[in-house]
Amino acid sequence: MIPILFHLGPLTIYSYGLMMALGFIAADIACTSEFKRHGYQGEWASTLILWTAIAGVAGSRVYDIIDNWPRYAADPSAMIFSGAGFVWYGGLAGGLLASYFVARHYRIRWLTLADMAAPGLAIGHAVGRIGCLLSGDGDWGTVSNLPWAMSFPHAIVGWNGRSVLTLSGNRLVAAPGCTDSGCAPWVRVHPAPLYETILYTGVFLILWAIRKKVNLEGQIFYLYLIMAGGCRFLVEFIRVNPRVLWGLSEAQLIALLMVAVGLAAYTWSRMTAPAGAAAKEAA
Repeated sequence: MIPILFHLGPLTIYSYGLMMALGFIAADIACTSEFKRHGYQGEWASTLILWTAIAGVAGSRVYDIIDNWPRYAADPSAMIFSGAGFVWYGGLAGGLLASYFVARHYRIRWLTLADMAAPGLAIGHAVGRIGCLLSGDGDWGTVSNLPWAMSFPHAIVGWNGRSVLTLSGNRLVAAPGCTDSGCAPWVRVHPAPLYETILYTGVFLILWAIRKKVNLEGQIFYLYLIMAGGCRFLVEFIRVNPRVLWGLSEAQLIALLMVAVGLAAYTWSRMTAPAGAAAKEAA
């Protein structure tokens, strides 16, 4: 685990930031391929990645600031200089908003653009999660004795009773073996970011394999919403986040919304598709 790679004067280079950048590069490669396959200029995909990256980073940080306002209010500099504190759902919202304006600029139907971008979004997310693992940004899971469980003694958010938590009802408490000064050597947790990397890589491979077989506009993106939402919903069961409703975390509720929207849109697209298009897809 290497949260900080090196320093350039007052500038700190974080492993999280590096993996985020590599994630954007992976997404750019996938999107460029899809843009060219659909007859659009590959440079347009790079423009899409640039603006969605900027909007996504901004959206992810804004979401985290809103969700954890007391912590940021106590340390305002963390709003800008912290190497952690990026929430994927906020990044997704910011990226989708930016993609709408990019589609308008290049006069591409937004659902067409979303279909072309969906595989890249999945692989970019998979690569970016490696940054969470390297930095130890607190996205790990519950205490575990499984052979692949990990400890994060150099985590950027600390490795102690304030960051290694367990759920007691809906209340977060320090995990057994952890105090404010640190955790016992035997304390290990589920490497939840690694699980997500594996799952989102699977989402990418599925979307990439079927992208040429799906002919109904929007369906690749709808399938992305269903699978990505389902993956996050499952991983949250071993993540230590407060349960806010029906025994589910906030992230799980948003994931369920993603799945519901994806399923409804996918079903609607099939019901309203011309008979020829539906038959062509079935073939």
